[in-house]
Amino acid sequence: MKSIIATTITIVFIALSNAALADTASDTIALVKNAKGDCLNCHQIDKKIVGPAWKDVAAKYKGDATAQDTLVAKVIKGGSGHWNDQTGGLPMTPHPVKPSKEEIEKIIASILQL
Repeated sequence: MKSIIATTITIVFIALSNAALADTASDTIALVKNAKGDCLNCHQIDKKIVGPAWKDVAAKYKGDATAQDTLVAKVIKGGSGHWNDQTGGLPMTPHPVKPSKEEIEKIIASILQL
């Protein structure tokens, strides 16, 4: 009986985590669309387009206390070098005005939660 309860609890937690991840992914897409950003031209949640998948970005920076500020600066300034194996050296274009810095901060925070 205890193993059935433990298994049921595990399944519930997995289902809740998958639902939370889906919500975070949907939230990230909504933030980009609301900001009228062009992020989705090169990025997707779970697959590489031109730039890395956002889940890969979240995994790379997991536990990095400087990730939020680093990535916000990278989006604003653009650049290359960190993902050359996936982008073939193509740089990310700078985004100094649109989306706004505040919108970029929200988008990055959401990406890091994936």
